[in-house]
Amino acid sequence: MRVLLIGKSARTDVIAEAIVRSRRKPLLFSMMDAENPGVMRRSKEFCVAKTDDAEAVLAFAERVEPDFSIIDPEDPIAHGVSDALEKAGIPCVAPSKKLGQLESSKSFCRELLRKHGIEGNPEYRIFRSGSGIENWLRELLDAEKGFVVKPDGLTGGKGVKVLGDHLRGVEDALDYCEEVLAKHASVVIEEKLEGEEFSLQSLTDGVAVQDCPPVQDHKRAFEGDEGPNTGGMGSYSCENHLLPFMGREDAEAAHAINEKVAAALLKETGAKYRGVLYGGFICTRQGVKLIEYNVRFGDPEAMNVLPIMKSDFVDVCESIINGKLDETKLRFENAATVCKYAVPEGYPSNPIRGALLEVGRSRARYYYGAVREENGKYVTLGSRAIASVGIAPSLAEAEKIAEEGVGAIKGAVFHRRDIGTQALINRRIEHMKRLRKNG
Repeated sequence: MRVLLIGKSARTDVIAEAIVRSRRKPLLFSMMDAENPGVMRRSKEFCVAKTDDAEAVLAFAERVEPDFSIIDPEDPIAHGVSDALEKAGIPCVAPSKKLGQLESSKSFCRELLRKHGIEGNPEYRIFRSGSGIENWLRELLDAEKGFVVKPDGLTGGKGVKVLGDHLRGVEDALDYCEEVLAKHASVVIEEKLEGEEFSLQSLTDGVAVQDCPPVQDHKRAFEGDEGPNTGGMGSYSCENHLLPFMGREDAEAAHAINEKVAAALLKETGAKYRGVLYGGFICTRQGVKLIEYNVRFGDPEAMNVLPIMKSDFVDVCESIINGKLDETKLRFENAATVCKYAVPEGYPSNPIRGALLEVGRSRARYYYGAVREENGKYVTLGSRAIASVGIAPSLAEAEKIAEEGVGAIKGAVFHRRDIGTQALINRRIEHMKRLRKNG
């Protein structure tokens, strides 16, 4: 068994681990935009190249002759790499470019839900010019709803701006919309939703949809949910495969939306979506709403679910490719997980590059992101550096292990100590209690 992995970050490292853990003992061939110590150690062969360059990917693939491929990041999907691999006869666990619009185009996503009557959409409008934007912003304010401005395209998880967090008012929003429209074909402006966010990463062959345990990510750079948005400073999941602020009905509502979206995509395009269908959801007083879709695993959320997957990941991938996911039951350990990222000082606005890191011994698992290895030490490359993951029967113990692990990373880095702690989780629980009580 030979598997090709196209990747980018620490998320790729945990996917690589899940592949080589298989009872099938596959050989892993990996291509990434930069060296990755973890993925390199797990791979039979590792190649550095532009992963959104279909010709470069095909040249590597045709030489190593994989049985199938997995595309981790969204950019290669948006650039048609999965289409090129499929055309060359290499099955791909990733959607086509057309289906990948679910992430690469916010307007495609919202309109798909609207057209097919799928619940979860907030109030929104799509603008291709500045005309009408101010009226819509003021209409949302008059309704006491607030607003969110989203570029209609890929922005690395950092393009969304929210009233009160990043935008001070209508004038700020108009300036940002002008900036967005200079780079993107359109901008989506939605009502601001209040509640608690969670990620539901489902695997699908285009018909059957099976879920990983829900996870809560932490986008803000600093403790107490302060500071600018990041790609994600860390995340947690619970041993009962729910989250402390949500009920079984919330998880079922999110699953139903994912299932209906997979069916809508098939009806809309005639093609089956094969791969990861990752919905970013929010529990509100009006129920579960959809924030956005991603067409790949989350980073860091992949590090919460793949290490506790009891099913053979290679078998799961084959069942997705062969349209037989309904014959495979996804199984996960009843374990809690906490992931905390060590990031360079100055991240995300002005991160230190070239800082030397030393990783000591701990009980945590490490997954390597934007670092390269030099003589047993690690050099920061400017983005999230190393993820520390704690896995235990309880959330408190998992948090303790993750904190121990990230504390053993020495150098010019920082992390959020509050992720997975009872104090922060209590805030989430109380927030939802207040919303539901007032609802």
